[in-house]
Amino acid sequence: MRKLWVAALFPLILATTGIAIGEEASRDVEIKVQGLACPFCAYGLEKRLKKLEAVESVDVSLKTGDVRVKLKPEKNVTEEQLRQAIQKGGFTAKEIHFGKGEVK
Repeated sequence: MRKLWVAALFPLILATTGIAIGEEASRDVEIKVQGLACPFCAYGLEKRLKKLEAVESVDVSLKTGDVRVKLKPEKNVTEEQLRQAIQKGGFTAKEIHFGKGEVK
């Protein structure tokens, strides 16, 4: 009986929190960065971006210059904050595209 009760409440809990089944709670930001030349560059940029409170993880591709930033749920970051962090790391952000749950 208890399992039935929990199973009945689960969809209600999801509906009230705004989380859909299969939906990722974190949001992604895709950034095209100019000036990435070596693994040390990637590491330095990753470290700089992780200092932002809203950043959960950073994935840097040296080959393409693409940086994927995963944001923590319930945290926001502005495009300007990202640009400043990248600039302080010695690079230039060419394009910034916010994914799910647009944040600016």
